[in-house]
Formats: sequence, structure tokens, C-alpha cells
Amino acid sequence: MSADPIRDELEHALEKLPPAQQREVLDFAHFLDARFRGLPPRAPLRMAWAGGLKDLRDQFTSVDLQHKASDWREP
Repeated sequence: MSADPIRDELEHALEKLPPAQQREVLDFAHFLDARFRGLPPRAPLRMAWAGGLKDLRDQFTSVDLQHKASDWREP
């Protein structure tokens, strides 16, 4: 056990989380660090992909694409 009880508690809490949630904690820690140091927030997402599938709009509906994306996410 270290001399820093907060660090010990954080490590213990992290050990109980699955890897995906550990990543979220790490991302949040980076966010807090940037905010504390006064860094600007990350650039907003660009929408460069918008309209990228317009040539397929006559073949598929948005619902068709949602179902296909859902199929890809299932194990």
C-alpha cells in the first residue's frame, strides 16, 4: 500500500472495472488534465463523410442500413 490513499482507492476501483470502462476512466482523466491546464477542448468532429453513400440511396433505405449496422455489432 502506498502513502497516497487516493491513488490506492483509484487503483482498487480501476481493478474492478472491465477494460472498456477502464478506458473511459483514462479518457476522463485526460479530459480533466487538459481542463486543469487550460488547454482548449478537442476539435469538434468533422462531417467529411456526409453524403458519402448518396450513390446507394436508391438501393437502400436508412432503416436497411441501421439493421445492417446492428447485425455487425452483434457477436
